[in-house]
Amino acid sequence: MPNITLSISESVYDDMKLFQEVKWSEVARNAIKNKISILNIANELAKKSKLTESDIKDFSSMIKKSANKRFLEWN
Repeated sequence: MPNITLSISESVYDDMKLFQEVKWSEVARNAIKNKISILNIANELAKKSKLTESDIKDFSSMIKKSANKRFLEWN
């Protein structure tokens, strides 16, 4: 089985040490598996999409403008 090395902050490492009974490598393995599942679903949905790259950029721009407007109204 291949190995990977993860970098985490000192504070996260300190928190992990508080729960030594947890198999942190198993937690990381499960998180990676879950992320891969989500990405596979996203890829399948994207394959069926008829949106072009330009459509996606336009949509993204509209969302950002709307979010900025709401944020400015909220403050």
